[in-house]
Amino acid sequence: MGEYINVVETFGCDVFNDSVMQARLPKKIYKELKKTIEEGKELSMEIADVVAHEMKEWAIEKGATHYSHWFQPLTGVTAEKHDAFITAPMDNGKVLMSFSGKELIKGEPDASSFPSGGLRATFEARGYTAWDCTSPAFVRHDAAGGTLCIPTAFCSYTGEALDQKTPLLRSMEAINTQALRLLRLFGNTTSKKVTPSVGAEQEYFLIDKEKWLQRKDLIYTGRTLFGAMPPKGQEMDDHYFGSIRQRISAYMKEVNEECWKLGIPAKTQHNEVAPAQHELAPIYAPVNIAADQNQMMMRILKKVASRHGMRCVLHEKPFAGVNGSGKHNNWSLTTDDGINLLDPGKTPHENIQFLLVLTCILKAVDEHADLLRESAADVGNDQRLGGHEAPPAVISVFLGEQLEDVLEQLVSTGTATHSKKGSKLETGVKTLPDFMKDATDRNRTSPFAFTGNKFEFRMVGSRDSISACNVVLNTITAEVFKEVCDRLEKAPDFELAVHDLIKEYATDHKIVFNGNGYAPEWEKEAKRRGLPILPSMVDAIPALTTEKAVKLFESFDVFSRAELESRAEIKYEIYSKAINIEAKTMIDMATKQIIPAVIRYTTVLGESINTVKTAGEGLIDVSVQLDLLKKASKLLKAANSAMSKLSKLVEKIPEYAEGRDRAVFCREKVVPAMEALREPVDELEMIVDKEMWPMPSYGDLVFEV
Repeated sequence: MGEYINVVETFGCDVFNDSVMQARLPKKIYKELKKTIEEGKELSMEIADVVAHEMKEWAIEKGATHYSHWFQPLTGVTAEKHDAFITAPMDNGKVLMSFSGKELIKGEPDASSFPSGGLRATFEARGYTAWDCTSPAFVRHDAAGGTLCIPTAFCSYTGEALDQKTPLLRSMEAINTQALRLLRLFGNTTSKKVTPSVGAEQEYFLIDKEKWLQRKDLIYTGRTLFGAMPPKGQEMDDHYFGSIRQRISAYMKEVNEECWKLGIPAKTQHNEVAPAQHELAPIYAPVNIAADQNQMMMRILKKVASRHGMRCVLHEKPFAGVNGSGKHNNWSLTTDDGINLLDPGKTPHENIQFLLVLTCILKAVDEHADLLRESAADVGNDQRLGGHEAPPAVISVFLGEQLEDVLEQLVSTGTATHSKKGSKLETGVKTLPDFMKDATDRNRTSPFAFTGNKFEFRMVGSRDSISACNVVLNTITAEVFKEVCDRLEKAPDFELAVHDLIKEYATDHKIVFNGNGYAPEWEKEAKRRGLPILPSMVDAIPALTTEKAVKLFESFDVFSRAELESRAEIKYEIYSKAINIEAKTMIDMATKQIIPAVIRYTTVLGESINTVKTAGEGLIDVSVQLDLLKKASKLLKAANSAMSKLSKLVEKIPEYAEGRDRAVFCREKVVPAMEALREPVDELEMIVDKEMWPMPSYGDLVFEV
């Protein structure tokens, strides 16, 4: 039994949160800072100096020796540079510890060393980090000691966003402005702010460290590039929600403690569908805080795994043949006084404000389905989406029977007179209580599903930041809200105009689909409806730079054309580099490990055949051994041939221009060649003596944790 954890005392103990600020800051300074956070006003240097001093004193008490502007560049991971609090030594040899408002507000990392998509030349080094005071600072404890981490945005010297945070904050301002306009039209004069709230469910795999170290593919790429399926996979469904092993429970306990200390409201944990796969879900938070906390959570999952002799794998598809990992982004819009704009209430057909918000979102997703698909585009997600484990790569919206019925009433008759009610669920067992079930079931095959009082975007990859998809959701919704407000503010009859808008938007909802997204018929139907079919990351990237996308983002100052073009270039580059690394890793493993192992096996087998023949004076049947030798030799030849073809293709990659041309070549030529190499190797794994196979099998990896 571990020591008792007092969650109430532990939660947020390493966070410079509101209660800490209220206790440590002078009342006037605290009020001004709160106003800055709540109203988005500029922070004066006078206030920043006081906040910085108290933040430093608090951090030192927590054991911090350094501070860092913690930001999220376009590398897929977070970045930080550590500076000690010490200043120049005094004459008496002592040293002072200081931290100024300027140091709190602004940092200057090297912008040329991060992906910029051409926004910054190599010799143009200057970039800036700016404190996001709406996301609290925290002290992180690790092998380096204590570090005060200050969440920041990261921009170039010329002002372009080079990170995930800046456009997210811009999109939050856009939807806040337009949502408040909408609320005012409905007579709401009390709400002062509308914030997108998000809960991001995080899936991950755990693998024994010693076995992980024997797999070059896991080390270099985060996924297995070779591997035959074991006799048992996930087909028995016994791992999902199953009893959690003690080793994993100890790990989860420590993960929770680390999360709670940093104010991350980790709530739900369970075994996922695949063996060795698990999930951790937090309570909702404002989207920029949720994005920060998810990055912190991923780091905690990896760090704690190392302490327990394991590795946490966040790749979307670490094992072929078993479920991959995603991140469900649960998105809603809430006011500062607790109103959820996506709460339908008990009678949705009478909730006119909700119906307008709902149909606005339908219109937004319908018009910008390609952008929403692109926001979840990732190299690993190409292997996960649509694989009967995750939503298909075609965007559709699930509303459920209740809301679809309400919309059909509006479309067919012009008015909605009733809402379907949930019926009583009768278990048939007298000792079990009967209870009311929801009016609508859920649909796990839908990429964008309405689930009670929120939309669940199920497409995001497990490694990815949730910022990109929420930037899109916020901005496309703001666009339709603006259109609605522009029309309603001029309407002579508000109620009639609202009714007409709801009917208009509900009528053309080709994006709504409540059926089975895995069914082959759905893709045909999606094509018939004219929905974008974008199966791969390379197919999806062009959505960023269409004239429609540029107009959308520029109209709300979320992205400039240059920023969108740079992001497209970065994504093409990321794709090409990832495929190049995977292909080279396959070649390395095949050349140095797999082919030599198969040669040893066939040699031993050949020698065994000769020995048996000699001992039996030709009278003993060695046909089984000969068949094995022939099959192994045939597969060995196929593997060597496939490896040679892949090697030649990899050599050609630099011949293609960086950007789309190179990415397309990698997808159309290199990826199929990788699959062609994997096929004979996986067959060989089923033949070659396990003692001779040079790496742990799938069974070893997922069942021996």
